[in-house]
Amino acid sequence: MFHDLDDTLNEILDDAAAPTELRNADVSFETPDKNFAPAQATVNLFLYEVTENAVLRDVVPITEIVAGQFVRRRPPLRVDCCYLVTAWSAQTGAAKIAEEHRLLAQALVWLSRFPTVPDVFLQGSLVGQPFPPPTLVAQMSKDKNTGEFWTALGSPPRPAFYLIVTIAMDLEVETPEGPPVVTKEIVLKRKAPPGAPAPVLATVFEIGGTVREDGTPDPIANAQVRVLELGRAVSADQDGRFKFDNLKAGNYTLRVSAAGFATKDELITVPGTVLNEYDVDLTP
Repeated sequence: MFHDLDDTLNEILDDAAAPTELRNADVSFETPDKNFAPAQATVNLFLYEVTENAVLRDVVPITEIVAGQFVRRRPPLRVDCCYLVTAWSAQTGAAKIAEEHRLLAQALVWLSRFPTVPDVFLQGSLVGQPFPPPTLVAQMSKDKNTGEFWTALGSPPRPAFYLIVTIAMDLEVETPEGPPVVTKEIVLKRKAPPGAPAPVLATVFEIGGTVREDGTPDPIANAQVRVLELGRAVSADQDGRFKFDNLKAGNYTLRVSAAGFATKDELITVPGTVLNEYDVDLTP
């Protein structure tokens, strides 16, 4: 995935709208040690550190329905990829310094135009990121000593800025949870002395279903669902899901309607016994 981030940054720096000099420069991800001596003007992005972004950490698991079964999976890991950006020139003397400073400034300004990485630049496994990858440009950290960095590489210090891109990494940890619940039974009992049986006051049910377009898996958002016998109505959510609570056992009629679809009456029985028993398909 890190190499896909390299390719993504290369796409940003090579964009047709970028400054001509920046676009014509080579882009390198090599370690800029004492042996690094590019033969042409080069922007080097050295990935020197990868850390979890604890501020963006999400501990709430994600639950999805896959093939009619609930699957619980770990949320993606949010990772800060920290690059040290430098500019290099093959010229000598004052011309070398001028070209490097000019190129570094262009890279800083151009990369700062993207507070998040647009989808059009994402490459490889980064395509379809669950969150637009945020960026931080030229945010120098107080706990980093660039002098020690260049000394460790055996190179003299040179102008540089930090680029941090936060990407989401799927941990691919899934746990099957079982089929979705379409009926929930709630038994209300009178409080009784310890050891004595508690008399049942009432048994009520909660039901849930999904409204979809007939012949497709596409949900119909904001569909109106009414229980005719009770005069109760709800609106389906953006995923076409609806629910009714506090229902007694018995037979009911669901009347389902949505703009652009034919209204449908669906006979149901509470409690239900079949998976997806309260799902309703509407015909355009």
